[in-house]
Formats: sequence, structure tokens, C-alpha cells
Amino acid sequence: MCGPAERQIKIMRVVKTSYVTQNIKEMCIEANHFLTEDMDKALANAVVEEKAALGRKILCQLQDNLKIAGEDQIPICQDTGMAVVFLEIGQEVHFEGGVLEDAVNEGVRQGYTEGYLRKSVVRDPMIRENTRDNTPAVIHYEMVSGDQVKITVAPKGFGSENMSRVFMLKPADGIEGVKNAILTAVKDAGPNACPPMVVGVGIGGTFEKCALMAKKALTRPVDQHSEIPYVRELEEEMLMKINQTGIGPGGLGGTTTALAVNIDTYPTHIAGLPVAVNICCHVNRHAVRVL
Repeated sequence: MCGPAERQIKIMRVVKTSYVTQNIKEMCIEANHFLTEDMDKALANAVVEEKAALGRKILCQLQDNLKIAGEDQIPICQDTGMAVVFLEIGQEVHFEGGVLEDAVNEGVRQGYTEGYLRKSVVRDPMIRENTRDNTPAVIHYEMVSGDQVKITVAPKGFGSENMSRVFMLKPADGIEGVKNAILTAVKDAGPNACPPMVVGVGIGGTFEKCALMAKKALTRPVDQHSEIPYVRELEEEMLMKINQTGIGPGGLGGTTTALAVNIDTYPTHIAGLPVAVNICCHVNRHAVRVL
């Protein structure tokens, strides 16, 4: 007999791994040819708001490049990046048809091969032999409630990736230490990050957690601020200060050095204040789908 403690077993939603592969393939191509709507709008606004004549000229050239990329189906940038994939998997989802990680990498392989995208991944960091299909991807998994799978594909070029930093601050450094860390990273990056840039920041957690937060923060729409009041104020203040550095579009001077500063936070240890700054170039490529 079943008593009141009987468990109700919910039917799992089945997702074929081939469906994941197909979507990853399409998203790799999409992200390398088209901006997200929020980024497109931000760049268009920057043309209007830029104070320097040379800065406006550079921004207009970037707009022309985007138009040509979309119309002629050629990549926005010659560096089509290393594929970073975020998977938010509902705990009521069951995958069938193969190993999920293999399915993701197969999608990247097909996308970069069939989309004629530059293959930039080497099999070993020291031996430097190209894998010839841009795999493997860097994959981040997160289990969430529900029966859906949210996929974010973010091809990351290394002109901007190389400019990213992690600062292990002391708690006594406080908010001013965080501000100084962000500005230091941006100033050190200068023109190398292909500005106007988007600045992702992770505060808290541990060494690796803050870096992951900074990376994922780049995929948040640039017209959306944090829901935490002090973080929202920090985002607005840092954007203003970064745009006062004068680095400008293409690093050639102007008032548009960054289009957005996206900051995420997480609980941390009493003895630490980790801060990561992950910078992305003016296209901030990513595509998002929910299966």
C-alpha cells in the first residue's frame, strides 16, 4: 500500500541530442554574422552620441561592416572566436541519442565547417596543432528548474579575451578597489580590445567563480541593468568613467570607449574580494535559444 509519503514521479521531457547539435550549428553561424538586437541598437546610438568627429567616422565604418556582413553572409570579424557555450538545463529534461558534450562539439564542428568560419582552436596550448574544426568548445553547465534547455553560444575572439583580468582584492579594498580594478583592466586593454567594448565584471565567489560570472555577464542585454541597486549604480558610474578615458572607438580617441558595463555578484569568503573583468569587442557576439 502507498501512504501519504508516496512520491509522484513526473514524466521527463525527452530532448534528442541531434536537436542540440542542429541548434548549436545554426547559432555559431548566426552569432558570427549578426548582432543581437540590443547590441545593434547600442552601436546605432553610439554613432549619434559620439562627440569626436574621428570617433563618429570609426563607428560609421563599423556600421558599414555590419551591413556588409549581413548582406553578403561573411563574418563580422576575421577572428570568429573560440566557441563558449552556456547550457542551462531543466532538471526535468532527459537527453537521448548520445552524449550531450559530444552533441555540442558536433554542432560547433558543423557550424564552423559549413559556415566557412575561421578555425582558431589548437589541440594543445604548447604544441599548437590546429584541430581544423574549431572544437572543442568551452562548455558551462547549470542545472535549473523546469523542462527547458537554454543555450547561449558566445564565440570569443582573443583580441579582447587576452585583455581580461582577475584581481584577488582584500575586503578592505572595498568598492573603491573594485572600481580601480575595472578601470585598470580597461586602460591596460586600450585599443587591443577593439573598442567600443562591452565590459563584463564578476565580483565575489572564488578565483574561478568570478571569472565565470564576468564571462556570462557579457551575454546579458546591454540595455538591462542589475536588479541590485548598488550594482546598478556601479554599472552606470563605471560606464561613465570608462568613457571619460578618451580611448574611444578603435582606440583612436573619442567619448565612446564602452557600450555597457555588466556586473554580476556572488557571496564570497570573509577574507576575500575576488574581481574579474572580461572584456569583449564592439560586436559582443552571442546567440540565445530556448529548446
